[in-house]
Amino acid sequence: MPDNNPGADVDVTKAWRASQGQQSAAIRLRLFAALAWVVAIGTEIAGIVMLKQHRFDHGNLALLIGLLVVIAVFAIAGSLMWKAANKQDPATRADAFRFFVQNQLGAIITVIAFLPLIALIFLDKDMDPKNKKIAGGIGVVLALLATVIGVDFKPPSTEQYTQDMNKCAAQIKAGEPTTACSPEVADQAKDIARDSSTVAEATKDAAHPAGQDMVYWIAPENGAKKSATPHVFHLCQGVSPLRGKTVKSGSVTEAYAENATRITKQIPMEQKQCGIAAAK
Repeated sequence: MPDNNPGADVDVTKAWRASQGQQSAAIRLRLFAALAWVVAIGTEIAGIVMLKQHRFDHGNLALLIGLLVVIAVFAIAGSLMWKAANKQDPATRADAFRFFVQNQLGAIITVIAFLPLIALIFLDKDMDPKNKKIAGGIGVVLALLATVIGVDFKPPSTEQYTQDMNKCAAQIKAGEPTTACSPEVADQAKDIARDSSTVAEATKDAAHPAGQDMVYWIAPENGAKKSATPHVFHLCQGVSPLRGKTVKSGSVTEAYAENATRITKQIPMEQKQCGIAAAK
């Protein structure tokens, strides 16, 4: 999935939000990642204690290398699970610091899990020079490998998913190949496409055989660009749920942009109130 510029000119109908299932999956993955990192850092602490006890001064090289390998394995496992969680529930680019930390946390934790131990290995004056060189070299290689794996070079974002979701919805509506419909955005894109089709079907009459792309919704509060809570949109301004309300009108696209994110379920009633003949 390309890492699109959030400022690109796209048809934004609805801001992407992680579903309940995606949020639950992300929480589980982050919990497992945290446990893996705890093991990695705990192993590092054990190695530091053994160094302070001079366990590696004249032997036990295999044990020291084994500790470094364990740190690498669990650091990498944690990073991979953390990346998978970010795909399910990504951060927003609007908060640059949080976006960086959330997406590069695997690399940060890996550095923490390796750097103190490697530094102490090279600074240990009592360790056999040959063993120090071997263990330190292996530690540096493993640390670099695990850190590179921990870096997310193309981190996902809610802005990117919004663009992908709306492009996916447009492809569905146009009957085009759904190249933008990744698993992370496909379900919500289908909701947008389905509502657009429902509105067109509900507004078909003799004058508009293909239906209309005009709906009505409660205007955002206090002149805001977007309502704080989701609303439904309606077929005309004269329907009973909109009486006495400040109403805005526009395309389905514009309704979604202001957090009116679902067509009313009272379509037959509103067709009668709007004077629209039910589609045959």
